[in-house]
Amino acid sequence: MESFTEDHSKALLAKEWLVKVDSQTSTPYLFKFFCSSVDLMACVLVTDTKAAWAEVLTSNQFARRWRTCNKLSISPLPDTDEEESWRDHHLALIGRAHSLGGFLGLTLELEKPTSGDLALQLECNNWKWRWEPTFLGPRLSAEIISKHLIMPLISVNHLAFSSSDVLGELAPGDLEKATDKVGRTARRTLDTHIKNALSRPRVATTLQRMTAMFNFLPELPAIITDAGTPDLRALTADQISSLKITVRDTEHKPHVGLIQDYDMAPLQEPTPPKLPQQEDSATESESEGAAPKQRTLLASPTPSHQLRVSGRPPSAVLSKDSSPALPGRSRSRTEAPASESDPSLVRPNKKLKPQGSDDDDSEEERKRHAAAIKSGAAAKRGTRQPLKRGGKRF
Repeated sequence: MESFTEDHSKALLAKEWLVKVDSQTSTPYLFKFFCSSVDLMACVLVTDTKAAWAEVLTSNQFARRWRTCNKLSISPLPDTDEEESWRDHHLALIGRAHSLGGFLGLTLELEKPTSGDLALQLECNNWKWRWEPTFLGPRLSAEIISKHLIMPLISVNHLAFSSSDVLGELAPGDLEKATDKVGRTARRTLDTHIKNALSRPRVATTLQRMTAMFNFLPELPAIITDAGTPDLRALTADQISSLKITVRDTEHKPHVGLIQDYDMAPLQEPTPPKLPQQEDSATESESEGAAPKQRTLLASPTPSHQLRVSGRPPSAVLSKDSSPALPGRSRSRTEAPASESDPSLVRPNKKLKPQGSDDDDSEEERKRHAAAIKSGAAAKRGTRQPLKRGGKRF
């Protein structure tokens, strides 16, 4: 058996595809057949659209195969001319059987191969024939399937979708002219032809839907006529950062109802804490006259001072300023020195006169002393003692 060459492939380019289905496996097989009456050789190409097999028989091999399949004498006829005429007759019979009309009358059965990689037996009314092609390999199979099947189908598909007429209703002469025109264009610029044939939305989506239907996909894509132009601009670094922040906020975002309840809830002013109370620094008789002024000054510090001391928001300071003054008590000794840093409240400290002078018992000196005690300028001591009139303070 001769090997399949490029010349055999070129001889098969002008032949039609013939289809037979194996009844056992339901596999369709596509055949291309070529024979020569000059050297009495036969060639066949078989594919299942995934792989390709081929077989080339010489004159002697063809005669021996026929006699074996039909259980005849293997010995050739005694007369050489009669043998050659016999071979020519049966080769022409095989050629007529491998035509569009004759191939329909044949039955196909797969059998166990003896000399090839595939055994295909064709049977007619009173004769049988057997092909045993050899696998051409993955690379040559892909090349042959592309050249003999895929590329012509793409061109015919382009002709069917680009023509305004229905191809099935065209006369053979008109269809030949349209086919030749598309073929000449495809032959000159194959790349442009393939691009135009498969880039049209109607053609591409029809092929897409047919592929999905063949492979049992649950959702079939729609056929469209206008693909549109999507936005192909890449994101900048700032857009990527903002996108990450948006995704992160969406993942950690609480329930919408909780957010709405929180946003709709009225803001409540925080309640100021109660300050510790302590005894006045003067005697009961002195505090009765000086206490109202001290309570007013100490209970109403400015908002800025309040922020520095407690760190509360201005709303808390406003609510605290609007609260009534603490009855009968002054601020704690711990918060009194902080008022010295506020120049709006602390009066300039006047230089005190020497202790034990005659002015200590005066009313003005007592008022200055009370103001100093209030602002914290006076000396810090332990338990304060009542003042004695007319004498030094201990």
